[in-house]
Amino acid sequence: MTQAPLTGITVVGIEQAVAAPYATRQLADLGARVIKIERPGGGDFARGYDRTVHGDSSYFVWLNRGKESLTLDLKHAQGQGVVRRLLDSADVLVHNLGPGAAARMGLDATAMAKSNPGLVVCTITGYGNDGPWRHRKAYDLLVQAEAGLLSATGSPEEVARAGISVADIAAGMFAYSGVLTALYMRATTGQVAPVSVSLFDALAEWMGQPMYYSHYGTGTTLQRTGARHATIAPYGPFTAGDGGTVLLAVQNQPEWRRLCEDVLGRPELVNDPRFAENPDRLAHRDELESIITAGITGLTADEFEHRLEKAGVANARMNNPDQLWNHPALAERDRRRPFRAPGGMVEGLLPPAVLSGVDVPIGDVPALGAHSGDILRELGYSSDDIDDLVRQRVTTLDNASTN
Repeated sequence: MTQAPLTGITVVGIEQAVAAPYATRQLADLGARVIKIERPGGGDFARGYDRTVHGDSSYFVWLNRGKESLTLDLKHAQGQGVVRRLLDSADVLVHNLGPGAAARMGLDATAMAKSNPGLVVCTITGYGNDGPWRHRKAYDLLVQAEAGLLSATGSPEEVARAGISVADIAAGMFAYSGVLTALYMRATTGQVAPVSVSLFDALAEWMGQPMYYSHYGTGTTLQRTGARHATIAPYGPFTAGDGGTVLLAVQNQPEWRRLCEDVLGRPELVNDPRFAENPDRLAHRDELESIITAGITGLTADEFEHRLEKAGVANARMNNPDQLWNHPALAERDRRRPFRAPGGMVEGLLPPAVLSGVDVPIGDVPALGAHSGDILRELGYSSDDIDDLVRQRVTTLDNASTN
């Protein structure tokens, strides 16, 4: 097996919650050494979101495998000094500090370009580094609202937030790809470009289709349609005769024909002017869905799914997260690997992007401050220096021997 492609790259993450930790975890999955800076005492806020994974947070275990934890009080001059020494040998700095915090500490991209010109700095913000909203706080649900996602999600009667931290995840994905691009640019041209990603810009990009539809099309916002697709029909959940739910998705005319002829046994529907093409089906969706529901009352959900699959019509069952854990597309493809969290052994998914022949490292989740002593010694701090930093509460070594 080939070693992981980012072996030899050191990433420093001054990070909280989801967006930045998600970006750096993916870099760790590619072999980068990721040193996570955490507050003494409490650490990353996400450590306390819940206690469901052997006493650890499900958020934190998901987002922080393969990292080293160094506790530093960055409001203290000596804490900032440790970070500067750490950055002298680092390749990447990723942070999602509050508005203006990085600049106050001299860790913003402009300052780093002068003191550490080879360092790739990735800044994750709520609404961008400039503009009228640059100082505004941004949390995932608030960004979902501002970016229009709430207007597109839910039922006609009620809006609903996306069930995951979608704005944070989107920003983390763009930060991850931005850092990879910047590293490639540095390797091929010698030029170092800072990376900036905002939660709002990331989610606005993902809202591109509804935005185009509304602005250039009808001039009206797409209606919320629950689990149904807003602009394609039939596309959504249908209840079979036994009460089970099956989702089907007709994306093209051949699938529409096969649904009518092979699944419903209603070939006359193929060219029915109400349903002939997708815009027609969308305009008469309620009628169409009533016909489909009536046509499957004599079928169980399993029988309906079997007919759809045999006819080559896309379909799915509605799983909950626990069913996802044992899904055959994961379990039968060996997609999980064990790693250690502070509270015990867990399993996690391999990265979605499969690099053939590359050995992907699935590292452990660090206890708070687990690597503080080792990293400080590596940076040249003596035992007396470290003891002094502990006395001044710049760092903690409480769990340094657990990982």
